[in-house]
Order: sequence, then structure tokens, then C-alpha cells
Amino acid sequence: MKKIITPAQAAELIPEGACVMVGGFMGCGSPHQIIAALAKKGTGSLELICNDGAMIDGPDGSEYYGVAKLIHNRQIKKLKATHVGLNPQVTEQVNTGELTVELIPQGTLAEMIRAGGAGLGGVLTSTGLGTIVQDANHVHSVVEIDGKEYLLARPLRADVALISGYRIDKAGNIWYKGNTRNFNTVMATAAELVIAEAENLAEIGEIEPEDVVTPGILVDYIVCGGDI
Repeated sequence: MKKIITPAQAAELIPEGACVMVGGFMGCGSPHQIIAALAKKGTGSLELICNDGAMIDGPDGSEYYGVAKLIHNRQIKKLKATHVGLNPQVTEQVNTGELTVELIPQGTLAEMIRAGGAGLGGVLTSTGLGTIVQDANHVHSVVEIDGKEYLLARPLRADVALISGYRIDKAGNIWYKGNTRNFNTVMATAAELVIAEAENLAEIGEIEPEDVVTPGILVDYIVCGGDI
């Protein structure tokens, strides 16, 4: 059985300056309770790996939705993401020098994280070849294979991955609802410490084995984030 902790206890496990992966797509599938606790704690100088910068106004009526809370608090020093256009504060902080952003093509980011989790040396992709992407930090080199050129993108890992699942049992096995799985599945494999927020906490055996997407062996701690 995994250790079940509070959002505040989860935030305590994230040190100043840590590299943190956060699942979700514009906040859909993000661990909102853990993010809120981390924002309240104020841990700073974080490197954030996330699909995006989320939104100023959330669909639930909240202000600073998802990881936008951390950006608003200026807790992030570096952001690796695929797009940031729906959060104008990202641009503002880049212009003032408070935040560094590295934009990575979305499919490439997902594969870089998958490679980090699988212990692979990188990802070969033609996306961005011959563009400014070719000179980005995440690109190791240009590789030619059978007469065709590819970018070799570096694998990505983090100190901590914060993920979310619709139903998580007490052994940490996760079932995702709809598109909420997005980046959560690969991020669960690519961090030294994985904390999963459960929208619904289940007993062991309540999730059918064939419905388990992320096995509990990958999860270190569970946070009860929904109405349990």
C-alpha cells in the first residue's frame, strides 16, 4: 500500500530549485490540489516541464488555473513547454528576465520524456529540422541515417513528477478518464519521485487489471485531491 499524504505534505517533498514535471493539458488532467499547496508554500527557483503555461482564468471560474498559479507567484525560473500563448504572464516575465522559456514541439516533448523514462539516449525526429528549433538546447545534434537527416533530441527526466488520475487505488494503480491521461502517463516514468493526485481513491482490486494505465510500482505517494 502506498503512503497517502496531504497536498501540503506533497509540497514539502519538493525542494527549492527542483526540476518538476507537471501533467495536464491547459490544466486538464493536472494535479490541482498539489499545485495549489505548492503555490501556497512558495517554493521557488523551480524548473517546470509541462505542456503549457495554463490559463489566467480557469474553466471552473478560478483565477490562475493549474500551473499558472506557480508562474503568477514567480516560483518558476525556467519553463520547458510546447505553447504558452494563453498565459500572458509568461511573456511578461520573459521580457523582464525573470523567466526563461524553451519551446519544444509537442510530440517531441512527449517523446523526450518517454525516452527519459525508458532509459533511451534520445529521440530522432525531423520536426524542426532546418528551423530555429535545430539550435535549441534540447537538440543534441543533427544525425544522418540512410541519407535522411534528423534532430537528435535529448531525453528528459525530472526530480519530481506531479501527476493526476481519475481513479487511483491504494496501491497506486491509476485509471485515467478520457483525455486527462495526456502527459501524465509518460511523466510517471521519468522522475525520481512521483506523486499522484487521485480524483477518486479506490480500494485495491476495484480497478480491473486491464484498466490500469499507470502501474502502482511507478507511484511513490498518493494525494487525495477529489471528493473521496
